[in-house]
Amino acid sequence: MAAKQRNIRLIVAYDGTELNGYQSQVNGITVQDCLEAALTKVCNEPISIYGASRTDAGVHARFQVVTFFTTGSIPAENLTRALIAHLPPFIVIRKAEEIPLDWRPRWRIVGKEYIYTIHNDVIEDPISMRYHWHVKKPLNRAAMMEAAKALEGTHDFTTLQGANSTPANPVKTMFAVTLRFIGPTVYIHVIGDGFLYHMVRNIAGLLVDVGLGRFAPSQVPDLIAARDRRVIGKTAPPQGLCLEEIFFNEGRRQAVIESLRS
Repeated sequence: MAAKQRNIRLIVAYDGTELNGYQSQVNGITVQDCLEAALTKVCNEPISIYGASRTDAGVHARFQVVTFFTTGSIPAENLTRALIAHLPPFIVIRKAEEIPLDWRPRWRIVGKEYIYTIHNDVIEDPISMRYHWHVKKPLNRAAMMEAAKALEGTHDFTTLQGANSTPANPVKTMFAVTLRFIGPTVYIHVIGDGFLYHMVRNIAGLLVDVGLGRFAPSQVPDLIAARDRRVIGKTAPPQGLCLEEIFFNEGRRQAVIESLRS
């Protein structure tokens, strides 16, 4: 009798500093390659994973979601510990669970949250420098908050699309673009139904340019309406970006948005 097929979902976190992104590539270490190699050893059969989101080289994640099929018998809850010896220390499995065979991550997504972190001080912080963008000049926080509000809603975000990106529908809905300030640290929270290539990093770059006085907050709607990447400044560096959560439930998404606005 053939072995029973199972569908396993993993919640994965990683420090992207040493990684060449999520998706398998010819050169460099990727999340997909590391996970598939480790799962193939633990499950004792070839494993291919299906991810909910892609992250670029240098970008981090607290809540990446992947699924895979296996006929192996290892209990799902044992995978978090079994995979430790087969993964680099900067990739960890936070949770593993068996799910219905017809569950696919990209079919169920109702939103994603990214956080972009900026250290705004003359002096760098060497302890957290792998996880933020160091901006030395003082930022106008009120102007940045006003500009962030202009990015919320449904728009054609071609202006914020990275160069050399694959064709994609540029119309996206940003449920929330909010800022938090703790000492010299600026956290940009972006929650949307989908994102274009480099979009969150371009949002961070635009908000910093507003904070530095290069653009007024009132210009943001016109910049978006231009649908031209050339009208804005540089893309923020990757190390400040983290995939914070992927939402499969609208109630959970709304709860996070409300907590940010409270």
